[in-house]
Amino acid sequence: MIDDAWLANLLRHRAPALSDARVAAEVAATLSAHGFALDEGGLLTRTLGDALDATWERGWQPADVAHAVRRQVGAGAVPLLVALVADHARRTDAASRAPEDWVEQLHELGARDGGAAAGDAGGTTTVVLAWHRASRRAPAEAWRIVLQLTGMLRTTARIELLVPPPSRWSAAPRRADRSGATDDDRALRRIRALLAKAESTGFPDEAEALTAKAQELMTRHAVEAALLGGGSPAAVDVDTRRVHVTDPYARAKTRLLGAVAEANDVQLVWYQGLGIATLVGLRSDLDAVELLFTSLLLQVVQALAEAERQQGRGAARSFRRAFLLGYAHRIGERLAAARRGATAEAEEERGLDLLPVLRSRQEAVAARTAELFPGVRRSRDRSSVDAGGWHAGRAAAERADVAPRRSSLR
Repeated sequence: MIDDAWLANLLRHRAPALSDARVAAEVAATLSAHGFALDEGGLLTRTLGDALDATWERGWQPADVAHAVRRQVGAGAVPLLVALVADHARRTDAASRAPEDWVEQLHELGARDGGAAAGDAGGTTTVVLAWHRASRRAPAEAWRIVLQLTGMLRTTARIELLVPPPSRWSAAPRRADRSGATDDDRALRRIRALLAKAESTGFPDEAEALTAKAQELMTRHAVEAALLGGGSPAAVDVDTRRVHVTDPYARAKTRLLGAVAEANDVQLVWYQGLGIATLVGLRSDLDAVELLFTSLLLQVVQALAEAERQQGRGAARSFRRAFLLGYAHRIGERLAAARRGATAEAEEERGLDLLPVLRSRQEAVAARTAELFPGVRRSRDRSSVDAGGWHAGRAAAERADVAPRRSSLR
């Protein structure tokens, strides 16, 4: 017999099975066929809210959960997830209590101002019901989304805790000190403007020059910051950032992110299977790496489309994957060369040996990474690649020249 007790037992004890789309669809079809009302008593909203609370405690942040839901359940489940996150933000007063990074993610998701209450005085309105009415989905599809989302949230893996979860928020959280961020913001605005032009121009040579200029500014700004810090590891404020990498070819795209990170003294740890990378480095470096990675990702997609037209290779997965890997490998080489060149120019201008100063930043980042990820191992992709795609990708990276050109942050 299908009743509230049966459903509660299903949600409590069968969550791992419900995370499978096929199982969730079968159960949803059964519930819909029996005319079982969607969240009439609020059980689904309460269950999803409890599962979301537990997910926060396992190290997840709002943007992480949205990425995982889109990846595992589908884009149709994201509005429901956002409504649940918004309701949580309202209940916990996240706008005034949560860390700044958390609040920024709420804003980006559209969940900043709080969502519908879990239930009105009459018990007739719930987050799930409000979502269902707004989405106008067929009952079976709505049930499938709710059930699969429940299964996913109940079974999320434990990941490193980078910011305090809601259970550790104080009544008056101390905001991050941004008093020294003026120079960082100014440099990042210039980098962002250069990369925006590189992405929009129809002339490859101009895009190459703009991208090169952006990398040079990243290096120069790192030098300036290191000198201001006096070369003391204690003066280095190391931060973390999660970057969400989407399919297809998430592993190959992560290689490109790793190449950009390594050239800028940022360390990367990859959660295989989740499509999530954690970056460890100075905040300004993290911002710059994320900006450059996004720009290069747009450029490599365009270069891949052109290579396929020239090679007549169609959409072969082996060629595409090898192209991306070859591109990432060559970009890494060129960024490293650009870094060395810009550092040498700065040393010549200042008459200083900058390596000891920069090394203090590297040591601080390495120490923080080891603290967060004590058991991490460096991985290597041992699978074979399409030789034609690999060399075509390297050739495209060669055209995306990022060699440094003399400049300053004046």
